[in-house]
Amino acid sequence: MTEEHSSGNEGVPEGDLDLLPIPEPLRERYAAAGITALYPPQITCISEGLFEGRNLLITIPTASGKTLVAEMAMHHQIAQGGKCLYVVPLKALASEKYEDFSGKGVRVGIATGDFDRKDERLGRSDIIVATSEKVDSLLRNRAGWIDSVSLIVLDEVHLIGDESRGATLEMVITTMRSRNPAIQVIGLSATIGNPKELAKWLDAGLVDSAWRPVSLREGVYYKGRIAFDDGEREVPSPKKDADTNLCLDTIAEGGQALVFVSSRRNAEGTAKRISAALRLDEPELTRIADAVEGSDDSSVGETLALCIRHGAAFHHAGLSRDVRRLVEDGFRRGAIRVIASTPTLAAGLNLPARRVIIRDIHRFQAGEGMVPIPVREYRQMAGRAGRPGLDPYGEAILIGKDPRSEKKLFEEFIHAQAEDIDSQCAKRSTLLSRILALVATREAGDTKAVTSFFRGSFYATRHKNLQYLDRLITRVIRDLEEMEMIVDLGSRLEATQFGELTSRLYLDPRSAVMIADQLRGYEREGQETITPFGILHLLSATPDMFRLYLRSADAELIETVAEEREGEFLIGRAEDACPWLGYEEIACAIKNALVLENWIDEVPIEMITERFGIGPGDIHGVVEGILWLIHATREICRREIPALSKDVCDLEIRVKNGVKEELLPLIRLRGIGRIRARQLFNSGYTTPEALGAAGIDQIAPIIGRKTAESILDQISGTSERGRRKKKKDTGTEDDTMEMKKGVSALLQQKGRAQQSSLDFWESGEE
Repeated sequence: MTEEHSSGNEGVPEGDLDLLPIPEPLRERYAAAGITALYPPQITCISEGLFEGRNLLITIPTASGKTLVAEMAMHHQIAQGGKCLYVVPLKALASEKYEDFSGKGVRVGIATGDFDRKDERLGRSDIIVATSEKVDSLLRNRAGWIDSVSLIVLDEVHLIGDESRGATLEMVITTMRSRNPAIQVIGLSATIGNPKELAKWLDAGLVDSAWRPVSLREGVYYKGRIAFDDGEREVPSPKKDADTNLCLDTIAEGGQALVFVSSRRNAEGTAKRISAALRLDEPELTRIADAVEGSDDSSVGETLALCIRHGAAFHHAGLSRDVRRLVEDGFRRGAIRVIASTPTLAAGLNLPARRVIIRDIHRFQAGEGMVPIPVREYRQMAGRAGRPGLDPYGEAILIGKDPRSEKKLFEEFIHAQAEDIDSQCAKRSTLLSRILALVATREAGDTKAVTSFFRGSFYATRHKNLQYLDRLITRVIRDLEEMEMIVDLGSRLEATQFGELTSRLYLDPRSAVMIADQLRGYEREGQETITPFGILHLLSATPDMFRLYLRSADAELIETVAEEREGEFLIGRAEDACPWLGYEEIACAIKNALVLENWIDEVPIEMITERFGIGPGDIHGVVEGILWLIHATREICRREIPALSKDVCDLEIRVKNGVKEELLPLIRLRGIGRIRARQLFNSGYTTPEALGAAGIDQIAPIIGRKTAESILDQISGTSERGRRKKKKDTGTEDDTMEMKKGVSALLQQKGRAQQSSLDFWESGEE
């Protein structure tokens, strides 16, 4: 079942699925789910050419059937011998869609990380679900199968206007259409202020509808009543907090509620307050709470479990993925009645509720303080109200602070149009990566070809005067020459080996230059050692790495580290080495590096979260982001600075596993993680040779017999290879290198900081 349709026949007879050109297995799955007819907007999509290969921009409310339309189009394409690409903004959403599309008679693949791989295995799939960053990397690495894609679906296509990730999505669309003008494009969104402009760019038919399967009422609560356009509703208000009263009222009627707040701290505080008012005591809530405690033993996990036991929960990026999934599943099953969340929950995940309460309409923004949320974001949150098949209606409620705020909230949010989306590609940072990719993949051989490519962008549709973009392109090409990424041969542009490597690794050219220059400088100075902290700080300061929020409580620690460990830093004076870096960036990078250093020193997660004021999800996000950069650094060192390759390789293994250096010999064995490695080391077995000499009877009681047998087989095989090498003297690689190769095959890093920033980072109030 897709997120857009519920069980139950709520469609209209004119949309009889038996008459549609979709494969029988899909029709049977729909029938089994109770879907036998279509909603009005879905019928419109068909009449607009969905099955004729026409491009479509579908802008209809959440839960009105967008995903089902896309799924039918994909199955129709596959039946005609086509291949489909479903592009999403978030990894969590990719996993959800992968599960939605699986088991319906076609092969489904998913790709979200490993940005220097072609992933040719994905070519065997009929539907590939991927993040926009992953698709971009596949294009740069010239994955053979991607040119055979005949349909691309763009979920949450309005994110083209997003400052952090919009340019990537726009460039993916532009590149895919440039390579294959016949490709069918389907864009999905609930909130676009200028859909006609976007449809024009996509050469698409526009299906723009406000129809919803469950009616939505939008209003403003103030002092015990909700004002709607068509009247008022009294709300019992036994508590002093408006959001608590609204939640209690919803639950009394058998519904569930989502409360959107501006920060993590507010989400946790709101959940604690509402759970104290609910005081539920149910076996299912106890089971979920126990599972949360089993997955997260930090103070944040304990607080969440306590809230869940009484019926409420909070949801934000500081939670681990496993814990967030427990909360989401518990809410979908109806056990958890209320979730207090930061706005990340509204970004595509399928969690509708009877009533959505938008408590905070302002958000902290660095350099600006508290600013109003966009209307588009309000509509995303409000669209979660109303569960098809479960709720007779949905309500989206804003909270007024005084008598005058009612009219203002209606004007600024409820009656307001969503903002227009604009292109984000005309920025130097974006153009550096994109132009390098065009040259490195030989899609553009000269300046004229580069400017021609950008004539196909959304920017060119939005902005008639393209002289500014042309001048910027010329300047960026010159910048790339100075970075030694490309060379201008007069008649053509060519990427250098360093430029090709940078593009393939999916690095911002500024990051690649920063890493290479600082490490080369370190090597030239002839210093004896390079510390993990120094490398981690360098990588944390690159444009590709998101940085943790710097609290006022961190200031003293940061200053102390900056003074006492000055000799470890690889970055010189910021204005000389990296002109885009300022004090705040350097300081935040120190916090990142300290968190990561604690991680590889095996400091318990509970202690790290308390020490730095972060959540387990933040630790996961920082580790995931830095792993990719370490992997890229290893590749740069292999070609440019081989003397540092071993240091970086060792650090990669330590960060991946969260272990001290002393565990490296053990952690390289397959099946040995950080816990087992520590158990073996503390028992006196510090090397593979020591394990081999001890034998199965000594090792099995520590790590289990099956694991011990596997480990000893590996060690025995390694020794045998060594003996054969010594005897035959064939000149093949030694055992250590073979073991490293085996480990390297397992180290397929996931995530890039820019892509995971929305998953793991959001500004908050302090």
